Amino acid sequence: MSSSGNAASDSKVTDSVNTSTNVKGEFVRKESAFRNVVTADGSSGFKAESNRYHLYVSLACPWAHRTLILRTLKGLEDAISYTVVDWLMEEGGWKFTDERPGCTLDTLNGASYLREIYLKVDPEYQGRFTVPVLWDKQTKTVVNNESSEIIRMFNTEFNAFCETPEQRELNFYPAELQAAIDGVNEWVYPQINNGVYRCGFARSQEAYDSAITELFQGLDRAEEILSKQRYLTGSRVTEADIRLFTTLVRFDNVYHTHFKCNRRQIVDYPNLWGYTQDLYQLPGVAATVNMEHIMKHYYKSHTSINPFGIVPVGPQPDFTAPHNRARLSA
Repeated sequence: MSSSGNAASDSKVTDSVNTSTNVKGEFVRKESAFRNVVTADGSSGFKAESNRYHLYVSLACPWAHRTLILRTLKGLEDAISYTVVDWLMEEGGWKFTDERPGCTLDTLNGASYLREIYLKVDPEYQGRFTVPVLWDKQTKTVVNNESSEIIRMFNTEFNAFCETPEQRELNFYPAELQAAIDGVNEWVYPQINNGVYRCGFARSQEAYDSAITELFQGLDRAEEILSKQRYLTGSRVTEADIRLFTTLVRFDNVYHTHFKCNRRQIVDYPNLWGYTQDLYQLPGVAATVNMEHIMKHYYKSHTSINPFGIVPVGPQPDFTAPHNRARLSA
């Protein structure tokens, strides 16, 4: 299984969902299909260049959200453009529209649905039509649709195009912390990132009970770590933090209710909650969080879970309040 995964949605939307369930009713995420990489020197066949690459994303999707955060933190807004799909996923999958706030038409390829982008590259493609997608404008192909790999490309391979020298120096996967980051990712992904989906898309009580137990074991473990240090691997923000953040920022508004992850909310964890606020308040990150897209997508698209598409009113956690996490960096 992928160490990261990409967007998941209603299991009935078979042409768009990166999901399935096994005979035990357990949620199983499918592998990403396009795994080429962009390199600074072009040795991979895809050279990092300004305005050559384009992201197709959903603002609702936590996997796509990672790529937007790295793009922002590294100052790559002018170098890498992006298109935002409609938050509503129906039978045709992710679609393009300019009739909802924050959504955009596909001005690059003129597609009506994201599936057309995949089929443009491979008319025989049989996989899932997921976001994020990293598109090469020059060769007109999908380079990669695996979020964990896209964020590492943004982290190092586009340094020549970062807006400031300070952003060029930022490294969210430094050599001295790679083992620690990989170690954190190995349990955060299955227990928390994918764990919420394993709860929400469980098709048996046994599958749900197992998933919810592991989810809160993971959250408890993160809470303990964060009681002693500011971030997951120490005193600096890394890839591991960004990967966890996109789940945490959605948790209380969506996963707690919609995916039945209701043992506790993130606001009930003193350290996890302050940590979520800390990351939200990093320069540029707040602008990548669109709670309207997040809530409307999950509650209105997943009709097998929420058949009437009713979007609840809240809660309304204050991500901008003081968090006092800096004391742990001393």
